Amino acid sequence: MRCMSDDHTHVQEFFSARAAGWDDRFPDDGPAYAAAVSELGLREGDRVLDAGCGTGRALPALRDAVGPAGAVLGADLTPAMLEAAVRAGRDRAGQLLLVDVSRLPLRKESLHAVFAAGLIAHLPNPAENLRELARVVRPGGVLALFHPIGRAALAARQGRRITPDDLRAEANLGPLLSASGWRMTSYVDEDARFLALAVRRP
Repeated sequence: MRCMSDDHTHVQEFFSARAAGWDDRFPDDGPAYAAAVSELGLREGDRVLDAGCGTGRALPALRDAVGPAGAVLGADLTPAMLEAAVRAGRDRAGQLLLVDVSRLPLRKESLHAVFAAGLIAHLPNPAENLRELARVVRPGGVLALFHPIGRAALAARQGRRITPDDLRAEANLGPLLSASGWRMTSYVDEDARFLALAVRRP
């Protein structure tokens, strides 16, 4: 199975060209992000990473979930997206990191959870990259793979069809997560959202 992007340079170019107007294109996604964050089950004082945070739309909800004693990190590969996050004031909700999520500058088992919106389609090596996310999450911690619309709606928006090798298909995603240190616990793919939750295995 291949992901949509095998090249970090392509990902940076794609998002750099769209960063300034990204939030304007999707102005109504806030409640969907907040609802997905609520399903992580975060507690006061927890440490959480928004992997591939883009303009940081999940950061305020993550901050609300962990409170002032918690730690919120937003990691992204594209400087222009992080600059847009700063312009929107979302750097006040979490620390922004210009890093590749396949090589995180974080200690082993240092996080309680990872939130990843739209990330998996842009990972160059999904199995290896999901293992890196598992490395930094403590056993029993949670991974949320999210998109504010489902696979069919997204494909229609992009003028394409869903193919059998789509990584986000339940039949593909479950084994991929299992091979990467996770156990998928729930899967929702409907027009209004895509959300797969997984628990870090011991």
